[in-house]
Amino acid sequence: MRIVILGAGQVGATLAEQLSGESNDITVVDANAGRLRTLQDRLDIRTVEGRASFPSVLAQAGCADADMLVAVTNSDEVNMVACQLAQSLFNIPRKVARIRGSSYLGCAERLFKSGAIPVDVLISPEQLVTDHIEQLTRWPGALQVHDFMDGLVKLAVFRIGNNSGLRGHTVAELDSLLPGVEVRIVALYRGDSHVPLHGDLQFLAEDEVYMIATPAHLEAVTQLFVGNRQRYRQIMIAGGGNIGASLAARLEARFHVKVIETRPERCREIANMLDAAVVINGSVSELDILTGEGIDEVDLFCALTNDDEANVMSSMLAKRAGARRVLTIINNPAYVDLVDGNIIDHAISPEQITIGSLLAYIRKGDVMRVHALRKGQAEALETVVHGDRKTSRIVGRQVSELKLPTDARIGAIVRGNRVIMSHADTRIESEDHLIFFMTSKQSLKQIEKLLQVSLGYF
Repeated sequence: MRIVILGAGQVGATLAEQLSGESNDITVVDANAGRLRTLQDRLDIRTVEGRASFPSVLAQAGCADADMLVAVTNSDEVNMVACQLAQSLFNIPRKVARIRGSSYLGCAERLFKSGAIPVDVLISPEQLVTDHIEQLTRWPGALQVHDFMDGLVKLAVFRIGNNSGLRGHTVAELDSLLPGVEVRIVALYRGDSHVPLHGDLQFLAEDEVYMIATPAHLEAVTQLFVGNRQRYRQIMIAGGGNIGASLAARLEARFHVKVIETRPERCREIANMLDAAVVINGSVSELDILTGEGIDEVDLFCALTNDDEANVMSSMLAKRAGARRVLTIINNPAYVDLVDGNIIDHAISPEQITIGSLLAYIRKGDVMRVHALRKGQAEALETVVHGDRKTSRIVGRQVSELKLPTDARIGAIVRGNRVIMSHADTRIESEDHLIFFMTSKQSLKQIEKLLQVSLGYF
């Protein structure tokens, strides 16, 4: 596939890295020559220096022959203009744009879906991050929670603690520990290493376990991993930007929410947007502010400013001052490993969340959802299978008959509104949604080949 990526920032660079290793022809456009040199030094891609909204630059990037344009520059306006040029001048079949401004998102139906601005796929990092954090508020104790099939199936990640009900037990004992609960373990990591699953594998403290379950059964799974952890009641949000304000609006009906923002004018704006949440003008880096607002009674502290250092420092201060759990947005990927799971309970990478959403529109086959995991080294995806036993390598066969890579497994199958946990004798039908988990991206080509339907189907 010929893909032109506009913007060599964190998202554009990471996307180029992911896609260049998957037999795609990638061209990256950016006005910053230094960024492009850095990319070219480590990736087999083309780069073009220039403004992404200039027709001549897009032509030089090969838009006349491109299959897809992905506009992820730091400017919403440049992204929109580039998509318009891609349609009007080059007739590129698919155009993806990252849009951040709430003013544009507020009228997205008229701007984009009506075809006024030809954006086929709209990506809003702020909305994606807000969705992700909201999921975590519903499942205290989970490190990550990801949706498939509009929430019918969830992938949850837990770290086994010293007091976990799983510690010391084996994989084979899971069914007896969770009687009547439909759940599948799809991966286990010990430190930085993936550990192959087998019945005698014993769960140890600090193991990171990836589980597939339905929402109805995830509660029992959570209790087994972390015990009867108290639900969140008090949530404090540091930062009243787009993410902070949006999250407060979603949570204020279910929790006691406080938002702390340093800019007085922004405090007035978000106070008018919210109904029940309390908005405080102050700095979360000041201990007096935190203690005065009852940080020792806060169940979840969320640091959501645009400054990584401020987020990390305020989270550490909040945890030491008594907050039960802390969640921090980290934009610099190099910081995530330094803080995640240490003092900070949740380190959120907007880049990885955005990349997963973009990959769903780029993968071969009928892919509905992709979640990039473990800094892009692992991946979970939802795909729809078509055809019959003659035209498909999957349809009409039992899971045990499939020639899956050793580092890939099917966690669940969704048939209509019915969720089926994958067993060796489960037979796959046409139009089933399959939830794959791959511990290595090297498996992707083989999975895509399995999903292909022969010409006889058409």
